[in-house]
Amino acid sequence: EAFFLRSHRVGDMGWVTHRNGVLYAWEYGWNEEYEALVAQITSDFIRNFNPDKERCFIAEMNGEIVGSVFLVRENDTVARLRLLLVEPKARGMGLGSRLVQECITFARNAGYEKMVLWTNNVLKGARRIYKNAGFTMVTEKEHHSFGKDLVGEDWELIL
Repeated sequence: EAFFLRSHRVGDMGWVTHRNGVLYAWEYGWNEEYEALVAQITSDFIRNFNPDKERCFIAEMNGEIVGSVFLVRENDTVARLRLLLVEPKARGMGLGSRLVQECITFARNAGYEKMVLWTNNVLKGARRIYKNAGFTMVTEKEHHSFGKDLVGEDWELIL
């Protein structure tokens, strides 16, 4: 395959925050509130990191980062999938699906019973990946965030 996955290292959280902010502004018109949310998530991940229960997967292609995803502990039985991102030039190769599958495998091996995630209905590509991985939408709610009127969705997967 053209990409390989590794765990996070110093500097990766800055990349994740930057690329989420830039890409979501470009593709969806989201404002800096989203970048601030990503910065909070990545900061919390590093500060509270539990390697037995949590993981960040970074995808590289030709020495360049092209994607990322996080699996974080929600509680003893539930893990949360966060911040799935695939660079436009790396889309269509199955990278997003692979990142999600790695999280599912890790969550099962870590003893979680369920995975949850929150997304928005405008994120069609991500929603397709979640559906194909076996997640089901359990709730949806209108909200105003990141400078836009959005419909947030909670999804879950029983492991």
